[in-house]
Amino acid sequence: MAAKPTAKDRAWVLFDRIVAEAAPDGQYVTPWVRRPDETLRYEPDYTTLERLLGVPLHLAADTQTGVPALALDVWLAYELRRAGFDKDAVWPRASHPRILPGPVARLLDKGALPAKMQDDLRNRLTKKGNIKNVTGSSASILGKNYLKQVDVIMTDWQTGPEVLISTKRMDSSYGKNAPNRIEESYGDAKNLRLRHPMAALGFAFGLRTDVFTKEPITAEWLLDLLAKLGREDDAYHATCVILMEYSKDEAVPIDNGDDDEDRSVTAGLVPSPDEGVDEEPLDLPESQISQDLAQLPPVGIDHKRTPQNLSPAVFLATLIERVLDATPVNLHKQARDLRKETHAT
Repeated sequence: MAAKPTAKDRAWVLFDRIVAEAAPDGQYVTPWVRRPDETLRYEPDYTTLERLLGVPLHLAADTQTGVPALALDVWLAYELRRAGFDKDAVWPRASHPRILPGPVARLLDKGALPAKMQDDLRNRLTKKGNIKNVTGSSASILGKNYLKQVDVIMTDWQTGPEVLISTKRMDSSYGKNAPNRIEESYGDAKNLRLRHPMAALGFAFGLRTDVFTKEPITAEWLLDLLAKLGREDDAYHATCVILMEYSKDEAVPIDNGDDDEDRSVTAGLVPSPDEGVDEEPLDLPESQISQDLAQLPPVGIDHKRTPQNLSPAVFLATLIERVLDATPVNLHKQARDLRKETHAT
């Protein structure tokens, strides 16, 4: 008997459809806008973010499922692809398998292999679940002292990791869990920065807006520390806060201080749970997908209370520009061209 689909299985189907609808046939709307004074501004696709954030609420998925934070991961990866970076180099990918090494992905390019062999490979990679030591659902990378599961990555064997983004999310229990979240982020930043100094290192924090009324002191403390995390020489190059606003009637993801990331895996003590796990992509009827998407609870982003230096727009622009500044002009040509070709508005 087939195992009952998990909340994450169902979430991936909805996440994929939302992203596909935002970029029909893989065509992304450029995120760059040039002001009349010729300065560039990055405009994130907040509409897609709001839809993605509705998925864990609709599924009543708590933090241990990994779905609430995964909504942020999917959006940030989507934004990096919008910026013109290689769709297969940005993880999680927009389709199964979520982690696919670049050289393997290029075997699926037209003409790379005989047609029959290429079809067989595509079927194995995309329809048969994860392949041990080849594909996966999450990625761990070695820092200075230990392996760390990183939520959003852009990497290739030629360049090494170029973007490393960690995400955290808090929808409740702010005073109880905030210190742990910040302490973890400090340690993760130093561990990754010391081994990968050229990578653009970012930290994105999702925070429900009721923290401002329930625990205003905690809110002020969190925003202050998030800003400081992005200013220190041995921490992140950029940090941001995503202030999520939704009805008190919606189910709140239960936050017990843990997420779906096994701490022993993080420390590199045991193999990743993805190794050897044959995860079958879930196949839902179109009617069910449409019904789920129609029932997504409304979620808003509070821009007024988002500090400018912690805005997702500044965050993404900083990371993207760091990647382009740190690489030769013949790399990431599409991303460079998008910035150059942006006209004044």
